[in-house]
Amino acid sequence: MARTGFCDSRVLLDRKTDEGRFPLRAWANACSVRERGVLSVGEEQKQQHEADVTEHRWVQQLPLLAEDGIIMEIAQQNRSVVPAVEPYEEEAVLKHLHGLQLGHMLRDLVPELVYREIERAMSKLGLLYDRTYTWDVFSDMMKSQQHLALLSSELPKPFTETTCAILVDWLIQVHEAFNFSEETLYLAVHLLNRVLRQIKISISNLQLVGVVCLFLAAKKEECLLPEVSELCYLMANTYSRKQLLRMERRVLCTLKFDLSHTPPIHFLLLSAYIARCSEKVICMARYLLELSLLEAKCVCFFPVQLAAAALRLARYLIQEPHTPESEAAWCIASTIYLGSEATLFTIMHIMASGAAQAHNQETRATFVKFSTKETLYVSLHPALKNAPCLLSLHT
Repeated sequence: MARTGFCDSRVLLDRKTDEGRFPLRAWANACSVRERGVLSVGEEQKQQHEADVTEHRWVQQLPLLAEDGIIMEIAQQNRSVVPAVEPYEEEAVLKHLHGLQLGHMLRDLVPELVYREIERAMSKLGLLYDRTYTWDVFSDMMKSQQHLALLSSELPKPFTETTCAILVDWLIQVHEAFNFSEETLYLAVHLLNRVLRQIKISISNLQLVGVVCLFLAAKKEECLLPEVSELCYLMANTYSRKQLLRMERRVLCTLKFDLSHTPPIHFLLLSAYIARCSEKVICMARYLLELSLLEAKCVCFFPVQLAAAALRLARYLIQEPHTPESEAAWCIASTIYLGSEATLFTIMHIMASGAAQAHNQETRATFVKFSTKETLYVSLHPALKNAPCLLSLHT
């Protein structure tokens, strides 16, 4: 089965590829198209009059949410027509900006720079069809994380962290056998975590629920699907076709047919592209991010937080030389992060602990997957074997 996902780290490094290539799938599919009506003569005259007004227009370009610390909206002067501000308001804004003691060029350049970098990255990764909706799609990606966030990492009885880790490890092997995209895996595990906390399931049906979640994720993300009989065969025909379809209906009704999820791999690749990370750093970050699927403690963190922690830990492990340009790019990529430094380092410690013990664990599917030539042998990196050094991250 051909791979249908667009999240391939090699695409990030190939900056000479055709920019006009039409992406296979896009987040813009989920966005409603704005109404573009034909303006009447009176409206055209009104817009022309507003366009002739003096250039002193003030727009709230960077509204920040205090609890989030992330840009959620942006307006460009050359893309929208805004009413002119009264002189006394303009003077107050000037005094406020002067009090910030920021360079004039830096103050004007940074918002536009962040916007263009995100636009370029999302277009390169095939996350949108029309660049006009870049910030709408990105804002929806950021806001949707809180919609289905899990408040606690505790599992209902009789399940344990080890039991769920074994199931996720097996799902990773099945996912690899079908050559599904990375989005399918992250969506499947997300659905599994939601289902376990909403449906009372016995241990005997745990594997069936896991396969159903993977099947639903494939229906949403893939172009080609496996037969139900194939899935039953992978479970050694422990469950019948009728049982699988019945559990699928039960899961869909419990989730109210809401299969939406913004996978952390999207935020990881966006940040990596903006930060100009090397292919090895990206592979290491993907490895650490996939290891987090086995950690029950990570389910209560936002996808953007998991992505930021994986990328930062990967840069710490690879230890590549940094230039002023790469550091500036990393600062721009860091604006996507949502949360506190304490949260970031908490996730990094969880990932570091999992990576240091991955080669000795029973759940080795991810370790084996990232020990090949295609993944640059990142799971065999010497820094991962030195557990005391790896776990001594300074907070």
